[in-house]
Amino acid sequence: MPDTAAQIQALLRRRILILDGAMGTMIQRHKFGEAQYRGSRFAGFKHDVKGNNELLVLTQPQVIQEIHEQFLAAGADIIETNTFGATRIAQADYHMEELAAELNVAAAHLAKAACAKFSTAAVPRFVAGAFGPTPRTASISPDVNDPGARNVTFDELVAAYLEQARALAEGGVDLFLV
Repeated sequence: MPDTAAQIQALLRRRILILDGAMGTMIQRHKFGEAQYRGSRFAGFKHDVKGNNELLVLTQPQVIQEIHEQFLAAGADIIETNTFGATRIAQADYHMEELAAELNVAAAHLAKAACAKFSTAAVPRFVAGAFGPTPRTASISPDVNDPGARNVTFDELVAAYLEQARALAEGGVDLFLV
């Protein structure tokens, strides 16, 4: 396979590449409850996980795969991994920060499999490893009485995003989408 960056650049010289749509909206259509988010692996987990869309790459991989395939069937050239909130910092809201790397690798594998199913020599498909914001910010104080207070450090953000980038690369993404 030719160098991915060169391949994407060559395609962009010829046409506009189409990016997939909103993964979260597609997931919401399924109206999953707590049990579906947990799956069998996390059935006994002591914290609520409903709303942790990134966890679905482990507990409902067939649904995430189906969503990717729907976007590709509709003409997307690039699909995003389901990893918008798959950093340690975001996953800490669900007490699942230790899963961050696993979530990213699994999400990349699902997206790559979908692309492999739809790619042809004439119409290659690509996976963008998606990075989203965290629920914590280093730029705004969470305490109105202490404007200098922060609930995350720059170094913590760097470590979380570096872990995510490495795991997405390990999973085989073609590019990063921040």
